[in-house]
Amino acid sequence: MAIELVPDWMAELEEEDVTFIKKFLLASGSLKEMARQYGVSYPTVRLRLDRLIQKIQISEHTEGDPYIALVKRLAVEEKLDFGTAKILIAAYKSARSGETATQGSTTKEDSV
Repeated sequence: MAIELVPDWMAELEEEDVTFIKKFLLASGSLKEMARQYGVSYPTVRLRLDRLIQKIQISEHTEGDPYIALVKRLAVEEKLDFGTAKILIAAYKSARSGETATQGSTTKEDSV
């Protein structure tokens, strides 16, 4: 049975990540074998696997909010530092909670 729909967490991965996953499966999950195939050290492969795991976890935990998922993904990919990511997410959440509070209050004119 073929997968008809690609899960969101997988659709958000880059082609390079999907290739890594395929090689990892074909190597029966051996990080030593992966290190040999890529010509890098075991810790380098471990770090790449850890970052891939973080990407998947991010998309699982932030499915309802693409902005937060994007900021976290950029931080994991080291395109944005974690301190800046935290500031952006906090400001975004603060702005959203302000919108929710404003939207939740209605006046007599609003309810007519």
